[in-house]
Amino acid sequence: MLIYPVHLEPDDNNTILATFPDIPEAVTFGDDAVGALIAMFSAYMDDRQRIPMPSPLKGRPGVVLPVGVSAKILLWNVMFDAGLRKAALARKLNLSPPVIDRLLSLTHASRIEQIETALAALGKKLVVGVREAA
Repeated sequence: MLIYPVHLEPDDNNTILATFPDIPEAVTFGDDAVGALIAMFSAYMDDRQRIPMPSPLKGRPGVVLPVGVSAKILLWNVMFDAGLRKAALARKLNLSPPVIDRLLSLTHASRIEQIETALAALGKKLVVGVREAA
């Protein structure tokens, strides 16, 4: 899973301002930090930009993205780095473009096996680990 450092600051409305050092465009109030990151990453994808990877936490709090979202971000970046568009991935996997759109949508609950298959078609392997809970 990807864990993005977050800076939390109380504001004058009894809410918390959350900003992200790695994603300066993402700003949110309250407890929807994951939603703010997903919205920003979706915008990066719409603009055909690489999604920045998180920097080390170094003692800072972090926002943990769900494993499916993390895997889709990694798939997107592999495609981006290879200069591969969604249509080319659809041809590689023999799937329709709408299926690829759902596979890459950060708000669609794709099966992790589908993401693994797409990564394998690009010569990559998804690796999952376990660590101590914070």
